[in-house]
Amino acid sequence: MNIEKFRNYCLSKQEATESFPFDADTLVFKVAGKMFALVSLSEKPMKVNLKMDPEIILEWRERYSEITPGFHMNKQYWNSVIFSDNIPLAELKWLIDHSYAEVVKKLPKKVRMRFEV
Repeated sequence: MNIEKFRNYCLSKQEATESFPFDADTLVFKVAGKMFALVSLSEKPMKVNLKMDPEIILEWRERYSEITPGFHMNKQYWNSVIFSDNIPLAELKWLIDHSYAEVVKKLPKKVRMRFEV
C-alpha cells in the first residue's frame, strides 16, 4: 500500500479528516477531532502510527518485526507499522480499521452514536 492508497483508504472512513498539525511532513488523520493515524510523507519505507487495543498490541508486535511500539506516542496504545510486503494488504487494512474503531469507541456516546463501527 503506497501513501496515496493509504490516504484514500483513511479518508473513506466516516467523518475522517486529514491535516498537518505538527509540521509539513506529518500527515494526520482524525475522526471527530481525534487522531487515528499519523504518517511521515518523506520516510521510506512508509511508517504509520496506528492506535490499538492494549490487550492485543503485544501480539501484533510479536507477529511482525515491522510493527514496533509507537514512535513518539503512548506505547501502551500506539504501534508504528512499516508498510511492507511482509504484512498482507488485508492485515494492513485491518490495522487501519482497528485504529479507527478504537478511537470511535472512546468518543462521547452522543458523538459515537453517529458511527456504525
